[in-house]
Amino acid sequence: MGRAGDAVALPRAGDFTAAPAAPTETGRTAATSRLSCSHLWKVFGPDSSEALRRAREAGRDVAEVIERLRGAGHVPAVCDVSFAVQRGEIFVIMGLSGSGKSTIVRCLSRLIEPTEGEVVIDGEDLLKLREPELIELRRHRMGMVFQNFGLLPHLNVLENVAYPLRVQGVPRAERERQARAMIELVGLGGRERSAPRELSGGMQQRVGIARSLAVKPDVWFLDEPFSALDPLIRRQMQDEFLRLQAKLQKTILFITHDFLEALKLADRIAIMRRGRFVQVGTGADLVLSPVDDYVADFTRDVPRDKVVTAGSIAEPTSDRLDCAQPVPAEATLDVVMQLLAERRAPVAVAGSDGEIIGRITAEGVVAALAAGGTPQP
Repeated sequence: MGRAGDAVALPRAGDFTAAPAAPTETGRTAATSRLSCSHLWKVFGPDSSEALRRAREAGRDVAEVIERLRGAGHVPAVCDVSFAVQRGEIFVIMGLSGSGKSTIVRCLSRLIEPTEGEVVIDGEDLLKLREPELIELRRHRMGMVFQNFGLLPHLNVLENVAYPLRVQGVPRAERERQARAMIELVGLGGRERSAPRELSGGMQQRVGIARSLAVKPDVWFLDEPFSALDPLIRRQMQDEFLRLQAKLQKTILFITHDFLEALKLADRIAIMRRGRFVQVGTGADLVLSPVDDYVADFTRDVPRDKVVTAGSIAEPTSDRLDCAQPVPAEATLDVVMQLLAERRAPVAVAGSDGEIIGRITAEGVVAALAAGGTPQP
């Protein structure tokens, strides 16, 4: 996981030119994922499917298709987006307001209908489901949390959390048992009979999280769930979210406009601009090797020693190393620098299986910190 640091300066919406071709992800395919989408489009406007078809026939590439759609008065909100999320992964999509990130999560859940593309959960194409099948999938396999807590004011905490199970037809005793377990999980034990108005904003969001988890979803969608909270409560909720994920290992799509939040929570991050993915990778990937100035501006003020990991800059070596106390690949450079200062010798780096994957030197750390944030040529 990445870790947050100080505030980051964001670019202005009009500062950059059209996005490059959509990034590809080696080794991450729909066949091995829990959730994937392929060539997803959402175009707003009259006869959007026909407008997209005409634009694609006339356009030479995606950028030209987008310009033709805009020229015809349509709004291409999601443009030829493809990605896959692995089981147990937190995949964060971020971008400035209006970049299309919230539209994507609504397309993936079919709260709004995509114009074109494919959305697959565990091998099942959601866009081919009939309405009754889609409703069942949402009730049993999807969890959703939004910025607006959406609690029912006339129901208490227990009743709010149990409500999705009530819709499913679960008997009262069983749904209350499951709801109580979720309330305990999010740290609200003892508040079951409280009304939503009696809770703080952070507590209300915990109720929303518990409610979304009550159905034991396969895939969990969270659209800026903490952005309405005060900074201190927001950090606490981020920590709580990571604690829950460590226990539950859900497949998560998380939307945010805050790069520091993305760094803290994500296994991988997709940065979005004007409906397209600009770059997909780990926090270290984005910080060390931004593909363009847009991504570089998102990452410029991030403290790299708290983001870049040992594994991302480990050097292959055949030298004999002191491997008695290797540093794990996920350790950040602030930890590594302390070890280098203590040992005054290269530090071995161990992978998740405990095998040594390389070494880190003081020179390598300095080079990584100095080079970070320069766009790739």
